[in-house]
Amino acid sequence: MKNEVIRRAVCFYGWVQGVGFRWRAKNAANALGVTGWVRNNADGSVSMELQGTEEQIDGVILAVERGAYVKIENLRVKNLPVEEDEYGFHIREEEYP
Repeated sequence: MKNEVIRRAVCFYGWVQGVGFRWRAKNAANALGVTGWVRNNADGSVSMELQGTEEQIDGVILAVERGAYVKIENLRVKNLPVEEDEYGFHIREEEYP
């Protein structure tokens, strides 16, 4: 269904830290009505969980991909169960050991 709410985990690899990636993701998600979170990972990648329609989620991914200095070399996508009581989109603390 086109308007069905889904949740996806996406991990981005490439030149994705230190380039405004998380800020851009948060702004795009808020503008498109997507909930979830984004964070930097210790290995230099960035992880996001996005919840919304497929079209909304694709819009967030395209917005960060078009960012200046961002160079996504690869991404890994996984479908997740929808979180019913989630509101807003947040930048999480970095995942560092």
